[in-house]
Amino acid sequence: MEYGFTTAAYVVAAILFILSLGGLSGQESAKRAVWYGMAGMALAVSATLFGPGAGLWFLSLILIAGGGVIGYQLATKVQMTQMPELVAAMHSLVGLAAVLVGFIAHFEIVRVAALIAEFSALGGFPPEAFVWPAAGMVFENPRAAELATQLRNLGSFASLIAQKTVVEINILRVELFLGIFIGAITFTGSVIAYGKLAGKVNTAAAKLPGGHMLNAGAAAVSVLCLIWYFNTGGFFPLFLMTLAALFIGYHLIMGIGGADMPVVVSMLNSYSGWAAAAIGFSLGNDLLIVVGALVGSSGAILSYIMCKAMNRSFVSVILGGFGGPQGEQMAVEGEQIAIDSDGVATALNEADSIIIIPGYGMAVAQAQSAVAELTRKLRAKGKNVRFAIHPVAGRLPGHMNVLLAEAKVPYDIVMEMDEINDDFPSTDVAIVIGSNDIVNPAAQDDPNSPIAGMPVLECWKAKQVFVSKRGQGTGYSGIENPLFYKENTRMFYGDAKKSLDELLPKID
Repeated sequence: MEYGFTTAAYVVAAILFILSLGGLSGQESAKRAVWYGMAGMALAVSATLFGPGAGLWFLSLILIAGGGVIGYQLATKVQMTQMPELVAAMHSLVGLAAVLVGFIAHFEIVRVAALIAEFSALGGFPPEAFVWPAAGMVFENPRAAELATQLRNLGSFASLIAQKTVVEINILRVELFLGIFIGAITFTGSVIAYGKLAGKVNTAAAKLPGGHMLNAGAAAVSVLCLIWYFNTGGFFPLFLMTLAALFIGYHLIMGIGGADMPVVVSMLNSYSGWAAAAIGFSLGNDLLIVVGALVGSSGAILSYIMCKAMNRSFVSVILGGFGGPQGEQMAVEGEQIAIDSDGVATALNEADSIIIIPGYGMAVAQAQSAVAELTRKLRAKGKNVRFAIHPVAGRLPGHMNVLLAEAKVPYDIVMEMDEINDDFPSTDVAIVIGSNDIVNPAAQDDPNSPIAGMPVLECWKAKQVFVSKRGQGTGYSGIENPLFYKENTRMFYGDAKKSLDELLPKID
């Protein structure tokens, strides 16, 4: 009955998670999708607490309460600009959990195997004819009686292990090995991604001497450790593989440049999903397997879509083949010409069609509300105002969409790159707010640029371009942008929110 209830609850929770994932694909259904996910998680946790093997209630409640308090604090204090690094930090916890669960599973396998071996020897049972100590069995040997009691009182996971055959135990070893491997890569990779996103680690692509050969060597060591562990069941090959996997995660993400951080976050999301699925196989938890597979596959698909949007090979990106220097880049000629709010206001008041391109600078300045107000005023004057969103704008997939939705910008004027790129030649004014790489013409003109071949928003084809930017720096990825020096471009320097607040009263 208990197993039936838990299984049914897990099925309903899995359906809710699928509905949640599907709903997140659209802005209008996203809020409902979040509630589906919350309900599914609440049901899953409740079914686990009340299902078979439930125990340690006091500790469980303390951990749930502690996690809830920490989650609430993070949710209320973390700014939208910090969401990418928060997501990376959460992924690191999933990876660490996979490693710890894998180690615990290994120790339980060893412990249960030792109990069964000693009990079999004392009871005279050969391994192939082992008899489980039923409640009515009596043993003259005190140690055999003690072992029988321990075997009868094994926890749910240990009992599951005790009932497995040798073949099933070997399969479990492979499962926990893979879980630790993926989890360790996810852990250190996510920690480095967090450091890069938070500005605590150099955002440039950096590899140790040997480059990809070091990663390949660590992967080869991991494969050898799998064979070693499969044949011996010892802890040392498992520990050695963990060290190799931790290094792979560190070196992979260190070798990826700042321009690729949105893809990295999505990729680590996929890794965390596969790590959770591996944990599910080790624990025999069907819901973890389903949810892990959903997260892993959706993250991989999103990463592939984003790589396609950048015209980059998915394999080359995850191996750290993007974001570093490619050769001597073209020299940028000309100078950046500044403009004040009066000049921008005059151009906007005279324009009929306007495209706004938001970037991470808008998030840093928390200027989305000012942008929404500017949009409202311009549309009230009958002007055609739309937003152009690049797939990798910001530092998190969908970052700009979330900010604009928060500011209540109408969904129907928020366009993806492929929908709007051909409209720039017929546009009067393009406004770039805190973007660099996604509007960089060097992607098309300079084959030695780190972003060469990446599809970009061709805003320089508009009649006038205004770039809202703090200063003359090269931005997060450190790549120079010829757009800032073009004849039809004017630099609207200053904090985006302050600049827009100064501009708004002049829109009449």
